Amino acid sequence: MFTGIIAERGTVVAVDSTGESAVITLSAPTLAADLPLGGSIAVDGCCLTATRNDGHTFTVDVMGESLARTTIGGLEAGDTVNLERCVPAGGRLDGHVVQGHVDGVGLLAEREPLENWHRLRFSVPDALAPYIAEKGSIAVDGVSLTVTGVSPAGDEDQWFEVGLIPATLAETGLGSKPVGAAVNLEVDVLAKYTARLLSFEPHGRAPEQAGRASTAGQGHHPAGQEVSA
Repeated sequence: MFTGIIAERGTVVAVDSTGESAVITLSAPTLAADLPLGGSIAVDGCCLTATRNDGHTFTVDVMGESLARTTIGGLEAGDTVNLERCVPAGGRLDGHVVQGHVDGVGLLAEREPLENWHRLRFSVPDALAPYIAEKGSIAVDGVSLTVTGVSPAGDEDQWFEVGLIPATLAETGLGSKPVGAAVNLEVDVLAKYTARLLSFEPHGRAPEQAGRASTAGQGHHPAGQEVSA
């Protein structure tokens, strides 16, 4: 699990594509210093596993699913990325609950520089729009942000807006992201689970009904009565 608080900007050293997968090597001296083999790290919001590490650079294997559904497939040597290690048990949750499971790709549609902050508008796939709410949380390229505005439900083109303070502009890739650039989006996990649960109701399979069905036929045993196998 992550929090959406970027710890370091990493640089892509090499990308070795092998058809439906890729091996990516990144330079990140701060995070690589104590990143164990098998450790999880979010790369532009995509949870990946370290497979090699020399203390300055580390390598991750990326499967076809991640290449097809995130911006990771478009990385090239020299690109910079947002990096975050998984949160330790007992650590502070400074952002919000981020799984590193990218839900889709959006585009930076507008950037408006304002006094001491920027307003950014992102276009969003129609399928993700219902999960994004004003004043809710969203991860954009792994950065935990608060949604400041959303498009009406009936609009043909769906979008959301966020505001970036100077620290976010300086310490993440969103500060220099050009209009038209693609970004990884992860919506609030609570919204996803709520929608999934509600999707079963029209079929007469509410969670409590499923729970009762799973115990049907097991019989009732008085308290304290042993049941032999």
